[in-house]
Amino acid sequence: MLKVTEIFKSIQGESTRTGLPCLFVRLTGCNLRCTWCDTEYAFYGGTAMSVEDILNALAPHKVSLVEITGGEPLLQDAVYPLMQALLDGGYTVMLETGGSLPLDKVPAAVIKIVDVKCPGSGEVLQNRYDNLECLQPHDEVKFVIADRTDYEWSRNALQQYGIDKKVQVLFSPVYDKLPLKDLTEWVLEDGLLVRVQTQLHKWIWGEDAIGV
Repeated sequence: MLKVTEIFKSIQGESTRTGLPCLFVRLTGCNLRCTWCDTEYAFYGGTAMSVEDILNALAPHKVSLVEITGGEPLLQDAVYPLMQALLDGGYTVMLETGGSLPLDKVPAAVIKIVDVKCPGSGEVLQNRYDNLECLQPHDEVKFVIADRTDYEWSRNALQQYGIDKKVQVLFSPVYDKLPLKDLTEWVLEDGLLVRVQTQLHKWIWGEDAIGV
């Protein structure tokens, strides 16, 4: 069984698949407490659901892209059979993870979106850099950037670990902290091969919207 906060249909608001129709399975619980977290409501509670329950909830929507998110979805051991069942059912599966837990048991076909925590998150010490060795070309690494300090730290991490040589890198500003224009100009000035992104769903429905 899994503890599930919500299941909903929306558009993919982040990643290289931004704008595509997507089904979201938000699992309950998180081991991190990022200063800019926008999903604190997923820390506790949730509804117990089996893998079959979740598949049945998704089926009527007829959307083939699914993202498993949280909280931190890898806290629940049953997430692994869920991911495999979704793959077996013909879904394209994305996993949004905070990067503090091992990735070695994630099925190879799953598209991993790994959040590398910047200093401004308050959780920079929780990064597992050995996870970078588990990445495949279809995976993505995201840096959520609050200020110039976070930006420079992220730029240095790219160089130190060669992340942009392995996978697509996403630079995303904290929605209400760093202007998108500023981040874009810094990236252009430094000639970084990263994708600047914003949280599209917040621009559509507002920053406090839930379940979209």
